[in-house]
Amino acid sequence: MARYRGSVCRICRRENLKLFLKGDRCYSDKCAFDRRGYAPGEHGQRRRGKTSDYGIQLREKQKVKRMYGLLEQQFRLYFERADSSKGITGENLLKLLESRLDNTVYRLGLAPSRNAARQLVRHRHFMVNGRLVDIPSFQVKANDVIRVREKSRQMGMIHNSMKRVRDGKMVPWLVLDKAQMQGTVLETPARQDIPVNVNENLIVELYSK
Repeated sequence: MARYRGSVCRICRRENLKLFLKGDRCYSDKCAFDRRGYAPGEHGQRRRGKTSDYGIQLREKQKVKRMYGLLEQQFRLYFERADSSKGITGENLLKLLESRLDNTVYRLGLAPSRNAARQLVRHRHFMVNGRLVDIPSFQVKANDVIRVREKSRQMGMIHNSMKRVRDGKMVPWLVLDKAQMQGTVLETPARQDIPVNVNENLIVELYSK
C-alpha cells in the first residue's frame, strides 16, 4: 500500500497547524513548525493572496486526512459511511476517525503519535477485550478495553509515552489505568469531546459538489 515517506514536518507547515505527527519531537524546541511556521518550499514565506472557496475546503480535507494518516481512497470510504449514517455527516466522520484503534491507542497515551500507534497495533502489541487485534482501522465501541499485551509491557516507547499522560488531560470518552496498562472506552465520542481544530462542514461541502 502506498504511503507518504517524506518529511512529516512539512505537512504541519503546509497545513499551518501542528498535527503532532512526530511524537516527542513535536513537544521539544526542535519542532520545525515552531521554528519555521510558514509554508515549505523556496517561496513559502512569500505565499500570499486570496484562497478560493474550493481551496479552503480542500485544505480542510487534507488537514484531517493527514492528521489521521489516511490515503484518499480510505478517507472517501469513511466519508461515504458517515454520509449514509444517521446524524450530521461531518460529526459522524470525525467520530469514525476517532474510534479507530490506532487513534484510540494514541489518545490513551500508549503511543507518542498516531503513526507510532499504527505501527504498534500492526506489530500485535495490543488486545481488545482480551483478543489480539492487529488492524489499525478496527473500530472500538463503548465499554471496549484496550490492553497492552503481556509480552509488550516492557517496551520503552509505551512507557515513555505514558509518562506524558496527566490526570485531567485525557479526553472525556476514555480512561487509562496506568498500573494495568489498559484503557477503557467509556462512550462514543461526542463532537465537543474531539480535540481537533477543523471545520468538518467544509469537508462535507467539498464532497457534496
